[in-house]
This record gives sequence, structure tokens and C-alpha cells, in this order.
Amino acid sequence: MASGEPGWSRVPSPVRRGWSLLKSEAAGEVQTPVSGDVDGLAVGDRVWMRGAKAGELLERFDALHLVRSGELVDTVPTYRGEGRNWG
Repeated sequence: MASGEPGWSRVPSPVRRGWSLLKSEAAGEVQTPVSGDVDGLAVGDRVWMRGAKAGELLERFDALHLVRSGELVDTVPTYRGEGRNWG
């Protein structure tokens, strides 16, 4: 969850087009129910989420891959990849 006032604009969202979070559940650390065209999705399958704020993601990875129209454009270091830490 992003900091600040609670609201749906501050929760992660599924990356796959057509999927959404259940309004009664939202996003959790262990279980995050999604709805939409989830044919083929089984309990325990990995679902990629788009973070509500970039800083959380950058704390965990050394680099970001920049993709445009499905093509890798560049790879750039995060602040973690540059050896910085503000925690």
C-alpha cells in the first residue's frame, strides 16, 4: 500500500489486462484474490502486480528493464543497484 490517505488509487493492481482486485479483499501479503478472465489460473499460481509506488519496488531489485512495445530498450540501475540505501 502506498503511504497517504487510504483509497483504491493506492493499492497494487494486477498487471494482466482484464484482471482486477476484489473490492471486498484488496491486496494482501499472502492472498490476493483477483477477478476477471482467470481461466487457467490455479490456486498458488504467481500473479504479477503493478506496485502503487515505485520506491517499494526499487528497494528489492538492482536494475530495471525498460520495455517499449515488447522490446527491451535499456537496463538501468536502481538506487539499490548503485549501492545506496535510505532504510
